[in-house]
Amino acid sequence: MLVFCHIQVVWGLDEVKILNPPEEALPDHLLQVLYSCDEPATVQLDCVVSFETGTISTFLLRQWNCVPGVNKIRTVKLNLPDWLVYQPDGIVPDSQWVLSCILRASVRHTGYDDTEKSVRAQHVANLKPKPYLSRRVKQHQLCIAWGTQMLQLTKQFIQKQCALEQETLHLLSSIYASTGESFGITKTLNPHRNEVLEYLRVKAISFPWYDRLHCQEALCGVFHHINSQNSYITPAILLTKSGHLHIQMNGESQESSAFLSSFKVPLNVWCNLIVMVQGRTVSSLLFIIMFDDTEGYFVIGGGKYIPGVKGYFGPVIYHRNRIVSDIMVLLVILYLLNTCSYIQLNCSLCSSLIISFFFSLSLFYQVIYSLISYLFFKSFFSIYSHMFKCMMQAWLLGLLGAQKGDRLALLHLGHLHHLGLHGQPKDHDLAYAYYANIAQQTTIDRHNPSPQQTTVEAIFVNDEKMLNIQTNENHHIFQWLKHQARRGATEAEQAIARMLFWGQQGVTPNILKAVRHYERGAVQWEDPVSMYDYGIVLLQGHGVEKNIPKAVTFLKKAMDKGHVPAINALAWYYEHFEKDYKQAIQLWEQADLLMCPEAAFNLGVIYSQGLYPGKPANQYIAYKYYLKSAERGNIRGGILIADIWTTGMPGFVNRHPSDAVLWVKWAAEHNGYLGSILHKALDAHLKNDVFTSLLYYMMAAEAGYAVAQFNVAYLCEQNSVNCMWRYYNITIQKQLQTCALTIPDLISKSVFAPAFIRMGDLFYERHGNRQKNLFSAAQMYTLAALRNNPQGWYNLGVLGEEGYKLPLSILIKLGISELYLADKELLLNALYKRDSEDADSFFPCSLALFSVYVQTFQKHYSHIQPASQPQTSCNHTSPGPPHPAGSPPRSSETSHPDSCWNNWFAQPNNFCTNCQKPSQGRSTACPSSSSGS
Repeated sequence: MLVFCHIQVVWGLDEVKILNPPEEALPDHLLQVLYSCDEPATVQLDCVVSFETGTISTFLLRQWNCVPGVNKIRTVKLNLPDWLVYQPDGIVPDSQWVLSCILRASVRHTGYDDTEKSVRAQHVANLKPKPYLSRRVKQHQLCIAWGTQMLQLTKQFIQKQCALEQETLHLLSSIYASTGESFGITKTLNPHRNEVLEYLRVKAISFPWYDRLHCQEALCGVFHHINSQNSYITPAILLTKSGHLHIQMNGESQESSAFLSSFKVPLNVWCNLIVMVQGRTVSSLLFIIMFDDTEGYFVIGGGKYIPGVKGYFGPVIYHRNRIVSDIMVLLVILYLLNTCSYIQLNCSLCSSLIISFFFSLSLFYQVIYSLISYLFFKSFFSIYSHMFKCMMQAWLLGLLGAQKGDRLALLHLGHLHHLGLHGQPKDHDLAYAYYANIAQQTTIDRHNPSPQQTTVEAIFVNDEKMLNIQTNENHHIFQWLKHQARRGATEAEQAIARMLFWGQQGVTPNILKAVRHYERGAVQWEDPVSMYDYGIVLLQGHGVEKNIPKAVTFLKKAMDKGHVPAINALAWYYEHFEKDYKQAIQLWEQADLLMCPEAAFNLGVIYSQGLYPGKPANQYIAYKYYLKSAERGNIRGGILIADIWTTGMPGFVNRHPSDAVLWVKWAAEHNGYLGSILHKALDAHLKNDVFTSLLYYMMAAEAGYAVAQFNVAYLCEQNSVNCMWRYYNITIQKQLQTCALTIPDLISKSVFAPAFIRMGDLFYERHGNRQKNLFSAAQMYTLAALRNNPQGWYNLGVLGEEGYKLPLSILIKLGISELYLADKELLLNALYKRDSEDADSFFPCSLALFSVYVQTFQKHYSHIQPASQPQTSCNHTSPGPPHPAGSPPRSSETSHPDSCWNNWFAQPNNFCTNCQKPSQGRSTACPSSSSGS
């Protein structure tokens, strides 16, 4: 019997596949896994997670046996870690930032270690990890401990959110007019605070620009990057003399490479230049390009080491996290735009005869004035409301003037961007670029005096004392000084020479005549000041033929008589002509000990350039000397301090752009051409020409000069509240900005106190749509009081008498916080005692203090009745004590029915003869020393 045995063998393949992976990390997802094996094995399900720190962790989720045979499908519940699925809540732990999450299913044969050899088949699926705040909150099926509940109520969990990061940066939000010199816009970037964003940083730069003239140097700056070692790093975008773009990069080994664009940048059209770089390193050209946007600083236009292009830079936008292709891309988008059609002015502006900004504005104002006069509006103040409707045209004219280097146009644009006026963005770095230009011109102008320049004098139109000493060559004051000078009065000789040389006190500059007075004072009267001044003009050849030996002779005589500036001048002679650095440094150190600002500056230059014998160059010591000279009033020292503060000195000095712009602004406002505008304004005011005076003062005010702003506001008081509000407001803004720095100023901050008083009055009163604001009024009066103005103390007392409770913050500033909860009489007593400490305000303001004493006496003793005398009453209304100008108008004060104490105050005599209420016009202190009272 034949028996056949049939054996069926089923062979399976090693295979595994995740059939329905979720798109993101979800809890309790039912996952289907298809698997098979050809011998006994294990199916393993893992979760592989990579974190922001670069670490990778593998978590075992499920594991089961595989029996050889046909394909099988197993459904398992996906139990991912809670910290991957839910928000942290005190029970669910917090975790590092997850970059990626992968589900991995694998078939592993037994008999092997847990190595790659054991894996016969695997399949992976990517899960998209969710950010912390996008995850769901876990509903715990257990009682939460009290400590955990308290932890959940803290801000860490209630207000947990990602920190705000700067992803898109507007490096330049307006248009910058570049003169083609070494003045540009400096910007620095900080690293991302979030480690993930910092790890994934992607860079891209985009900005339009308008090239009027190709580079006149070998290379001109468009956009470049400087590191802490003052070297060019990625990217450096420069313009060649031929009009091609020079693109320079540096690699991870500090090597550099560059290439030229195949095209020329066209003239007189707008170009949109786009540069894109992805990641920290990019493979391009022959090496790995390094780009770290937090290293060093960026410069738009010209900088310390390279001039800029002549033209205009448009808005510059920097994207730190834009996804682009894997290669570096450089695009230039051209936007054809004719200059004349853009500005919408007549084509004479396109010729070489560019009308300067303020000359154009003056014509503009005169045209408006003619039109208004034609329409029978004969007041200047009716023009005011129309004038600011044309600010865009004025700004465009300013750009034209600034690009040509017009000094007042540069001042105007710097002022606009410093405060963010007329719709222009507030940008300290952009303001610095304009102010630095005019500041540098100021140093040059001061070494080349001309009749077109006049010393900038801070003269307020409400200062009768200063107005009375203004003169000219035919004025009796000038003639009296000449008479005294001929008789040997050295102070008169100095004054006349100074007036004629610098154009001070209303005198027209005349350098030739000034030199004759210097010579007479030096030779005939042997005055050390005149000897020094005469030696300087001989040394530089101003108004006289240059004569170095004769100049040195007079300088030595002045030094022997103890004139400190002569020591500095002789040191400069030894350094510049004799090259005797040892002798020069000895003299400079001697003058520095005597507080000479120029000596400190020159020592800074010596240390900076490494010219000190036996000592290497030391930039930090140079910086300290520059700061010392600037604080003593040296303009060039202030410019160099600003230059250091705008970029910083790694390891020594941090970057301070907001303070840097104040230094260059201070230096720029010494420009003689601004002084000429102020001279014309004051001359017109003295001649009672209101329109011309306001015109020139407004030109200087729009250039940002605080004294001119105050004068415009003062002259506007009688006619235009809006004009007064605007310029007083700008004046106090600038005073508050400069109060924290030790910038030298010939103008005492106390002289601006009336601006705070008048702004307080405007807040106190109601004008148009503006509501009464007692808190703001009190703040303004407080700022005036802190500037030693008795009017401020008095007005705070008036507010207190009217029932307004001064806030604790104001009392803290005044140093009387202990009186916050005290009786009103004690607070008023403290306020009025402060303002009565001033000699000029003692008598009228003491009346207010006496009134407080009387009211206190009434309050405590009015119930005491004399036995033999009946009580009397007064039924009239008393106005109270006279109050200084600018104080809030008092409400009517009714006398107490049981006393006649206020009868004494009802007399019509006003002890403060020059005091007026705010609504009656200009404000004067009670009374100020400058009032002529």
